[in-house]
Amino acid sequence: MDIEKIRSFFPILKTKVDGEAFIYFDTAATAQKPKCMIDAISNFYATEYATVHRAIYPHAEKASSMYESVRDDAQHFMGAAHREEIIFTKGTTESLNLVASSFGAQQVQEGDEVVITGLEHHSNIVPWQELCKKKNAKLVVVPMNSEGIISAQIFASKLSSRTKIVSICHVANSIGTINPIKEMIDLAHEKGAYVVIDGAQAASHIPLDMKNLNADFYCFSAHKLYGPTGLGILYGKKDHLEKMPIYQSGGDMVDKVTLKKTTFQKSPLKFEAGTPLIAQVIGFKATLQFIEEIGLTSIARHENALYSYALSKMKSMDAIEIHGSSSNSGPIIAFTLAGMHPLDVGTLLGIKGIAIRTGHLCAQPTLASFGKDSFCRISFGMYNTKEEIDVFINSLQEILQILPTRSRI
Repeated sequence: MDIEKIRSFFPILKTKVDGEAFIYFDTAATAQKPKCMIDAISNFYATEYATVHRAIYPHAEKASSMYESVRDDAQHFMGAAHREEIIFTKGTTESLNLVASSFGAQQVQEGDEVVITGLEHHSNIVPWQELCKKKNAKLVVVPMNSEGIISAQIFASKLSSRTKIVSICHVANSIGTINPIKEMIDLAHEKGAYVVIDGAQAASHIPLDMKNLNADFYCFSAHKLYGPTGLGILYGKKDHLEKMPIYQSGGDMVDKVTLKKTTFQKSPLKFEAGTPLIAQVIGFKATLQFIEEIGLTSIARHENALYSYALSKMKSMDAIEIHGSSSNSGPIIAFTLAGMHPLDVGTLLGIKGIAIRTGHLCAQPTLASFGKDSFCRISFGMYNTKEEIDVFINSLQEILQILPTRSRI
């Protein structure tokens, strides 16, 4: 990859922080945006804006065509069998809530079990907790080992004849662990369970193929894939979506409304109530084209090289503790610095123009497994460089030098 050319596509990378170059190591939280996406949204609002699915004047017809074409693009990106299997939501969180509230409520009954893992984001814990509470069902948690790895054997042992739904992350947002989801999906299906995959951290790094993966549901957020905020993509097998009850009600998802009865559109429109996320969806079209031109495989190769380079540098520093496995990870490194609270580390790095994530990472149970309530986390995108990592490492060394000797382990 021509990294300098790629960096030129991201306007924010030209900005400074108190005169320092802006180094962005928080892509796992949200990716920066290429100019093509920014321009697509700006141009739509400025010259093409109209509502969709509701009118026949030229602007509305064009907007509707552009909007629906992104469903085809997302189908291609995910390797889905049918365009009707792609639903536009507000993000991974809403996608998981939709599946839990609609499909989950339909499938899970009293005494049944829902299986998650100890690596999940809060958004893949709380909806299932709430469902189990309402249904008087049991939430089963598959534990991870000391390196944050989920064993397929341990996972299989947690499945039973009462398991109705398994909901797991593809890549852990907190420590980067890549789960063996194909094997886990097959094991769950052997027990007759349905599988939901939180792909928020995987879609920007791992090529997707729903036909091969065979998950029942898979979701991710556009903003983590260099796209706009407020948009999520939910894939669901066509047969499931056709049988699921509605999640929200309102305009656009209805077929016919009388004061006595309402009938609904077929999927996917029956799950897209209200005026859609028109500008975000159209902006995401530009993002998907941008990703395809560069190539997800090339992006992943570059990010993996950055991950390995940073990890080797950080492991050579005695004061840094790395949390999680380095053998099978996405481009995410969670760490703590001896004698310093992660918030202080993040603050001092921020002053130097280096953006990292600190805190519980919306994964408090995962952090608790490591005996922590807060981590530092760096994560890489297509625009990052080894030179930026060198600046980061030098900054960490400077931070360590300001610590009192007695506070170091």
